[in-house]
Amino acid sequence: MSGWGTKAHRIGGVDPAAIPFAELFERQEPVVLEGLAANWPVVRAGREGAEQAAEYLCGFSNEAPVTVFTGPSEINGRFHYNADVSGFNFTSGRAPLSEILDGLLASVADGEAPAVYVGSTDIDHFLPGFREANDLALDHPDFAHKPVLASIWIGNRTTAAAHYDISHNLACCLVGERRFTLFPPDQIANLYPGPLEPTPGGQVVTMVDLREPDLERFPRFAEAMEAAIVAELQPGDVLYYPAMWWHQVDALAPFNMMANYWWNPVPAFIDTPQTTLLHALLSLRARPEGEKAAWREIFDYYIFGDGAEAGAHLPENARGPLGPVDEMAARRLRAQVMKRLNR
Repeated sequence: MSGWGTKAHRIGGVDPAAIPFAELFERQEPVVLEGLAANWPVVRAGREGAEQAAEYLCGFSNEAPVTVFTGPSEINGRFHYNADVSGFNFTSGRAPLSEILDGLLASVADGEAPAVYVGSTDIDHFLPGFREANDLALDHPDFAHKPVLASIWIGNRTTAAAHYDISHNLACCLVGERRFTLFPPDQIANLYPGPLEPTPGGQVVTMVDLREPDLERFPRFAEAMEAAIVAELQPGDVLYYPAMWWHQVDALAPFNMMANYWWNPVPAFIDTPQTTLLHALLSLRARPEGEKAAWREIFDYYIFGDGAEAGAHLPENARGPLGPVDEMAARRLRAQVMKRLNR
């Protein structure tokens, strides 16, 4: 990955009881907090070895089946589409965590082992009690609006192709090394996004193989490479990055674990913009350029500009959906949208 963009900003010596969230959020870019989780028991177990880390994790597992993705060794760990994008290059199944961990441990020394990946598995549901000893002090108002989703990721040498999430993220490297390659949201055109659906993991992914980028097929990707921010994580390091940043995650060790925290301070009654995008494809994209330009102005005025200004000249009783959106207003708007869609 040498020659790619810049290295992520790093902060060392952070007090785990006083994480500088205000500073992180103000930067609005990826930041590595070195060794923030270094004293977690799971990280200490991982330093002793893969077997010790697996044994520690199994101590919390309720053995409810978890989703596991498996791909042949030929995919080199990159979970993606097949050659003609008619499906995926991997399969999925469900198994108890102990069974998956046993298989991973048995293949640690096998260079031709299948790629195995347990992704985004809810810690509180599948590993009750784990967070009592392995957790971040999430002390900031942004975490108070709705529950933070804490997940664990387990596997061998795997790659999650670059994608974006609509939530902010704290990624904690627990066992093995990881590399995050991140791109700001304005690089979307240079990343050559894949189909909106189906997707390998729920989010749109780049069609570019970052490990061997084909610049003849994807020439604009050279600009994305210059804009990239690369974060190399050792066990105990924590990476913060904002919502909507594209990121590829490479697990570099034959056995690895990561925990992450997803959150978004937007109230739960606010719908996902992904729905807006799909409806815009239906209602706007095929219109003449002049109309689209006019609608861009309308969206800038009502949506992307100062929300208060759009209705400021109206009496409060006449502002309707232009006023502040609370849960009741959201219900009314949703009902109005559904009524129009069902006509």
